[in-house]
Amino acid sequence: MPQEISISYQAVKSKVYKLIDALVEGSKTESEVQESVRRWWQLIHPADRPVAQKYLLMVLGRSSSSLGAITEGLVTFKEFKPISEVREQKVPKLHSSAQPPHINSGLV
Repeated sequence: MPQEISISYQAVKSKVYKLIDALVEGSKTESEVQESVRRWWQLIHPADRPVAQKYLLMVLGRSSSSLGAITEGLVTFKEFKPISEVREQKVPKLHSSAQPPHINSGLV
């Protein structure tokens, strides 16, 4: 039986940032990150999942806002020239319902 993990805002933030870093560094693919999130979610006790979800949505929202601020800040630099080959990818919307569809369906 897998060991359940405790949930704190810091623990969730650390997990998310490690996964983001793994994508940025190229050590994990998107599908590997999704699988990591599925395994991590299964380790969370069902009674703790609402709190875990709240923290996860907070961290993802703040991370997204931070990336947006960085992008907007770069555009204001006269020395910064946007590269036409770099296109914005469609970012999935964050859900604030009790269970986001991507967590319920295992498509994380």
